[in-house]
Amino acid sequence: MLINNDTIVKDNDPIIREKSLPVALPLSEEDKQLLREMYQYVHDSTDPELSEKYNLRPAVGISAIQLGIKKQLTAVIVHDVDKDKNDITYEYMLANPRIVSSSVQRAYLEGGEGCLSVKEDHSGYVVRAARVKVKGYDLITDSEITIRARGYLAIVLQHELDHFSGILYYDHIDKDNPTPEIKDALVI
Repeated sequence: MLINNDTIVKDNDPIIREKSLPVALPLSEEDKQLLREMYQYVHDSTDPELSEKYNLRPAVGISAIQLGIKKQLTAVIVHDVDKDKNDITYEYMLANPRIVSSSVQRAYLEGGEGCLSVKEDHSGYVVRAARVKVKGYDLITDSEITIRARGYLAIVLQHELDHFSGILYYDHIDKDNPTPEIKDALVI
């Protein structure tokens, strides 16, 4: 499947608002291939040469619904720093991931969120849980995993899993007060 900026479903297409369905495990060869292609898109999208050559928009994640496929599949590659300020990369090819717990503390990206399916800029804070625990099957490790995510990774996972419910990031922005003061929030 060709995945590029032209083939990614945009927010004016009603399918982006549809609910994604769980996939059968063990994964079919078709679902494995789809996850690998989604992962490759995310991987290549941050390489300036490849992104220009193949018409890719930079991404940290993509979900199958963004390709018009109503399956609970997502690929995520997040570059971050750990608590000791060391560079770390989180990579997942997830099937049927679900949030099993989340923190009371809130978090948001100071510069706002973006999405491959959204062309127009929607400014404002997308307030999410600062920490989440996600369970699901990961094709990279070929196992059921539990991800304990904090900060940027937690935000990315929540953004991608929102796609399974037909929710886009700007649905979370308060139109009357897009940049509210949020006490004790983790600002990234």
